[in-house]
Amino acid sequence: MLTVESLSVAYGGLTALREISLVVRAGQFVSIVGPNGAGKTTLFKAISGTVPPIAGRISFEGHDLLAVAPWQRAHFGIAHVPEGRQVFGSMTVMENLEMGGHPQSGRHDWERNLERIFALFPILAERRGQAAGTLSGGEQQMLAIARGLMARPQVLMLDEPSLGLAPKLLENLYNLLAALRDEGTTILLVDQMAQLALSVADRAYVLQSGAFTHSGTAREVAQDPALVKAYLGGHGPLL
Repeated sequence: MLTVESLSVAYGGLTALREISLVVRAGQFVSIVGPNGAGKTTLFKAISGTVPPIAGRISFEGHDLLAVAPWQRAHFGIAHVPEGRQVFGSMTVMENLEMGGHPQSGRHDWERNLERIFALFPILAERRGQAAGTLSGGEQQMLAIARGLMARPQVLMLDEPSLGLAPKLLENLYNLLAALRDEGTTILLVDQMAQLALSVADRAYVLQSGAFTHSGTAREVAQDPALVKAYLGGHGPLL
């Protein structure tokens, strides 16, 4: 479905990504874990088209994404939920969802998709007329994910969804992601919360200093000694 081949990205002469390659197949949940500044957000921006690569290739369902304008990529079925939520604060919850449903795929069967979203996120149904900027941090994260799902994407990209969430909200968030996985939603996730990210993934990659250092099934990656040392001080596997 989504293939990244030998992708490199540089800012001001500094290389942020070095020959990154990954594959996301239909129905897979793929997690990318790594420390802050590893290049995870840059990778997502390159896929979305907001950051141009200096080398490599990105293809989606047979289309060369580097030959496609960023705004067109949403119509192809790629939904990017950015780091920091970035909801439209002065707009209502409903207006944010309408914005998410703007791509062609989201316009198809709009009402049924909205019902599905409100079933997944009952609090958003209750607050559909409320300004998004007045929601709590956890509610804004729910809205950001729901806005992405309103496009009925073929692949949902989530950038650091756990950022700033309290432990209980983290648990709720990852229960939701597990439910979406079980529904067959294709998800590409980047998160510093390695243990949680690996717990819901089929496959995983470890990104450090702009390059992948390990990849495999989520369980295989969780056994990686370098990752265990980085996150748990060397005490037991992550899964």
